[in-house]
Amino acid sequence: MKLTKHPSVIISEIMGIIYKGEMTTLSGGNISMLDEEGNLWISPAGYDKGSLTPKDIVCVKKDGSYEGIHRPSSEFPFHYAIYDRRPDLKAVIHAHPKALVSFSIVREIPDMKILPHTADICPSIGYAPYRLPGSEALGESIANEFEKGFDAVIMENHGTVVGGKDLLSAFQRFEAMETAALSIIDAKKLGGYNVLTDEQVQKSFTQFPQTRTGKSEIAYTTYELAVRDEIIRFVKRACKQKLMNNYFGTVSHRTHGDDFLVTRRHMARRFIRNKDVVKITKGESEAGKEASNLHQLHEAIYAKHDHVNSVIFTQGKGISAFAISDAKFDTRTIPESYILLKDIPFIGYDEFMADPSVLVNTLNKETPIVVIRNFGLVVTGTSMLDAYDRLEVAEFSAESLIESTLIGKLARIGDGEIQDIVDKFLS
Repeated sequence: MKLTKHPSVIISEIMGIIYKGEMTTLSGGNISMLDEEGNLWISPAGYDKGSLTPKDIVCVKKDGSYEGIHRPSSEFPFHYAIYDRRPDLKAVIHAHPKALVSFSIVREIPDMKILPHTADICPSIGYAPYRLPGSEALGESIANEFEKGFDAVIMENHGTVVGGKDLLSAFQRFEAMETAALSIIDAKKLGGYNVLTDEQVQKSFTQFPQTRTGKSEIAYTTYELAVRDEIIRFVKRACKQKLMNNYFGTVSHRTHGDDFLVTRRHMARRFIRNKDVVKITKGESEAGKEASNLHQLHEAIYAKHDHVNSVIFTQGKGISAFAISDAKFDTRTIPESYILLKDIPFIGYDEFMADPSVLVNTLNKETPIVVIRNFGLVVTGTSMLDAYDRLEVAEFSAESLIESTLIGKLARIGDGEIQDIVDKFLS
């Protein structure tokens, strides 16, 4: 296992993301990873997760002794038990994210086949019966599930624990589980949700296979460097605002003609860097970089729609709830929603997989945003700012519509009022 950062730095960074993302509490949860020598690095017992720094991480030696200014987490025995049963795993995350805790206390497991990408990153989840926290029995209960081949486990009346080949892959699996659980709960408020079959999940990855990599070095103009910085800035913002997650999301921006910059395939979006943006010139990718496997859809959108200069594919929590349900996303609720989003069409998953061009042909000046059932949201704009504004409004509107189901009957803006909006803002 090759480390690019010290384990204490990696653990404190990931725990900071989890805590600031409201996926655990000040005292709840722990993270560990193994180094090349087999030492276990783990977050400390009883310490504020919101202010964790590298110096707070504890190193537990193979002989059981430890080094650090704090005691190791009281639950480090179950981390050891997992590593003992699954030597292929090098990192473990345990936390109490709200949605997964909700599943744990009703003793259910979220179905990750609501979206192809969540199903791919976490195809199955184990279930560990309740045992006393910190006990050997808890470690045995959890380790038994990992030994069966599960990489993620719901802990009965407790929370979740997730493993990975490294801490980033464990985090992405953890985030995918919580995002899926949140979307399922929201979809239930809308009346229920639909899941994909194994064949449908697989279709997503055969329809958009591995992309081509260019052979030639392609120089960036000053303008293109500025566009690259803008893409990076907005991807990081989208992750911070939970409009995008670490494992799925593609952003592009037109540069000249039908040429564009697009995010790379298989990247950690929260940690996007310059090398994660790929230049596509005359259909050719720059050397040594593999563009997103959706980049040909971006290419087709730019070729057909001259007014579009930015495209975002993503899966926000609220939007995903609508995407996996049969509910109507009614934008005729507040003026801002209708002005920016218009009426949002939905495309069926099988229809999209059979002919992706249906998306390209559905988009136009009057239809800047489309939801693909059990796949995600596509947003277009005349600029990156325009597309991102639509993305924010779409997610905020979706969450407001979902919560309104618990309050009363939805009251739409009337046709006359909609016409006034059109006359004033859209004519």
